[in-house]
Amino acid sequence: MKTNFKPERLRDPRTAEAESILRRCVHCGLCTATCSTYVLLGDERDSPRGRIYLMKDMFERDVPASPEVQHHVDRCLSCLSCMTTCPSGVDYMHLVDHARAHIEETGQRSFSDRTVRWVLSQLLPYPDRFRKALSFAPLGRPFRSLFEKLGIPQVAAMLDLAPKGPLRDPQYRGPGTASASVERRKRVIMLAGCAQQVLRPEINDATIRLLARRGVDVEVVAGAGCCGALVHHMGKEAQAIEQAKANVDAWVKAMSKAPVDAIIVNASGCGTMLKDYGHLLKDHPGHARRAEDIAALAKDVTEFLSDYDFGPPKRWSSLRVAYHSACSMQHGQRITDLPKTLLRKAGFTVLDVPEAHICCGSAGVYNILQPKLAGELRRRKVDNIESVRPDVIAAGNLGCMTQLELGTPIPIVHTIELLDWACGGPVPYGLEDLAGTVTDVPEPVPLSR
Repeated sequence: MKTNFKPERLRDPRTAEAESILRRCVHCGLCTATCSTYVLLGDERDSPRGRIYLMKDMFERDVPASPEVQHHVDRCLSCLSCMTTCPSGVDYMHLVDHARAHIEETGQRSFSDRTVRWVLSQLLPYPDRFRKALSFAPLGRPFRSLFEKLGIPQVAAMLDLAPKGPLRDPQYRGPGTASASVERRKRVIMLAGCAQQVLRPEINDATIRLLARRGVDVEVVAGAGCCGALVHHMGKEAQAIEQAKANVDAWVKAMSKAPVDAIIVNASGCGTMLKDYGHLLKDHPGHARRAEDIAALAKDVTEFLSDYDFGPPKRWSSLRVAYHSACSMQHGQRITDLPKTLLRKAGFTVLDVPEAHICCGSAGVYNILQPKLAGELRRRKVDNIESVRPDVIAAGNLGCMTQLELGTPIPIVHTIELLDWACGGPVPYGLEDLAGTVTDVPEPVPLSR
């Protein structure tokens, strides 16, 4: 794509990178076929190619974000399916990140939109605040329809997504180290996450149990918190950078005491963010090199397990599992088959979901900020999942799990919970009625001499 930036504009690092990305686009339009919003809306401006033109014009003219640019960039899910499709290698992820930061700095939002975004940025990344905020959800539910009528459907969406029952307590509370229950073979740091440890603490519990049983020490490091993805996708670049720096500092300090084999992530959205720390902090001399080292160590938990012999399953199952591949897993990290392979090795029948490349509509806080589009995408995804008639849905990202739960009675659990169950762990939460489908594998009898 031919660009027309003034030379002085290219001295700005953000603009220079945007210009370099734009020049790779050849207008072919292959990205439109796999773009979730374009598939739904049929509007060129809601396709990657259309958004690229809008962003190019905004950056070239060096103007504040117009309502049109803001509207269509806001509707982008950052599912990154376009990057998987693109034959020219256009780095759409970082281009739209720059656009969101520019929109946050120069755009004009309504009071309600600004308020909702501020509330999300101040609550979701902080588990203690988030936990307290959720205690008020029952008080707001009777007024859900009122929020819709007042033109703030984002609040109604938040109430829909909030758990209906009491929050569950984790088995393992960090920071600290869960030592291997057999001879130690490896040591890893685990990102405990933010919203996940509040909404589904059993995911971290299952991760720790499975690894500890297989000789892996798992440490949750004091001082590490949210990965930064939630606020970064809202254009709050400075806040995301500070969260990333805090994690880098905490993990480097822990690694100076004893080496680690990996930094384990069990939320794929966070994994995509961690693996991009080198890029995010490249212009911060005090953190750039260390951020690259952290990014190189980051692994999705299924990625780690695929390279590690965790032994045969202790239980065998007849369960039919529909594996939902989160966008951040298949497009962000390019991990597609590893989770399915692990589930099959653990004895589950794994079903492929039609239109697997289409987003479920979660996308961080997209299902709060764009509830109508997110709802349409959820219905489409649920229809495809239910078409294969599974007993259970497995996913590797909390956001997807929370999103899908609103659309189907089929229970949904994290991939690691099923693997932990097959390898000797407890029945995953929500699958109690399916416990009878799993049988213990007899222990081999030693040959007598």
